Amino acid sequence: MTPRFGARFVVAITPADVGKRVTTRRVVPGGFGDAVGVLEAWSGGVLAVRKRDGTLVEIAEESLVAAKVVPPR
Repeated sequence: MTPRFGARFVVAITPADVGKRVTTRRVVPGGFGDAVGVLEAWSGGVLAVRKRDGTLVEIAEESLVAAKVVPPR
């Protein structure tokens, strides 16, 4: 039997991580979208991630497929 390797996506952040730097992957039309930055808010099923360039990305909680806290830059 040939071994199979697959990606294992895990959402390992919670609203308690607001203020921390995170990386996220979410489903978008045509594939996936990533956002890395400071988790500024998580309310009403929507996460707000402030990217390094200052833009704010709003992410619907149900679209998340992977996320984790990462070290500061």
